[in-house]
Amino acid sequence: MPNKKSAERRVRISERNRLYNKYWTSRCKTAVKRVLEAVEAGSKDEAVKNFDAAQSVIDKAVVKGVMHKNTAARRKELMSRRMKAMNA
Repeated sequence: MPNKKSAERRVRISERNRLYNKYWTSRCKTAVKRVLEAVEAGSKDEAVKNFDAAQSVIDKAVVKGVMHKNTAARRKELMSRRMKAMNA
């Protein structure tokens, strides 16, 4: 337990930030998973729709500081490679 008032404040803030980061991280992972599942199923329309949604969610996570921009680029590239492989 923190002994100082500022330390108590930091505990509250870090818990709030942890939950916020967890929410966005989970949302990104779910979006990517939906794209990859649609690609595995072979449904092109569903994959394209989910791909657009996933890119949007990932970009928002970068803006909010939850995800690094290079990590986001890597995830988007992974999805686009799988989509191209499905089309070929």
